[in-house]
Amino acid sequence: MRSVVAASAAGTVFEWYDFFIFAILTSIISRHFYVGLPDAQAFIFTLLTFAVGFIVRPLGALIFGKMGDTKGRKGTFLITITMMGLATVAIGLLPDYAWLETNVGPGAGVIAPILLVLCRILQGFALGGEYGGAVIYVAEHAPAAKRGYHTSWIQTSAALGLLAALGVTLLTRSLMGEEAFRDWGWRVPFLVSFGLLVVSLWIRLSLEESPAFKRMQAEGKATKSIYVESFLRWNTLKIVLLALFSIMMAQGVVW
Repeated sequence: MRSVVAASAAGTVFEWYDFFIFAILTSIISRHFYVGLPDAQAFIFTLLTFAVGFIVRPLGALIFGKMGDTKGRKGTFLITITMMGLATVAIGLLPDYAWLETNVGPGAGVIAPILLVLCRILQGFALGGEYGGAVIYVAEHAPAAKRGYHTSWIQTSAALGLLAALGVTLLTRSLMGEEAFRDWGWRVPFLVSFGLLVVSLWIRLSLEESPAFKRMQAEGKATKSIYVESFLRWNTLKIVLLALFSIMMAQGVVW
């Protein structure tokens, strides 16, 4: 049980690190990708780019949730963690507005923010599947009396991911100095994600499929109408609405 919780939580820490490193570096990213706009306007556009990840997150939850219910929990969150990691590394490698204008030609700079938004879409999409998938995976391993305790580690991991992002940013900034960090060093925290991705994949590849999913498959009880059962039947829809409006909306406002 400890291995299951540790592996799931470690992957979720990594995912939230990727997600929040963008928010921490918003003021610097705005100067590289939204060139030509007043500082305040560029900053707002960068925050909106960050918000895109939250907007597509429910879509990722719907698609990867169904995949997890039909194909298996383990395979699904290996896909989500890989997608998140590669999208984060891609942000660290993206050409910025000035580079495209200089090396490709006038007007090419607009490609930079478009690519940035696409990376954020992939990040939000992956996170939507990862977070819920990790909680379900742990819950299906945990004994009923301790299910809340064990899954609480996944909830805590989001805050740990934020702290990790702050720590890596502070360390990088301190080592290379403010000028170099603003020029190119801001990419380093994104590129660090590749190492975290390798470690997370190695940990999660050692895990087994959840016993509850194996039993469901063996007994032929896997549902064929996941969305119908979740959203078009009142006994389950009321639980979805309760979780959304009494818990998740409040949490979203805090973030």
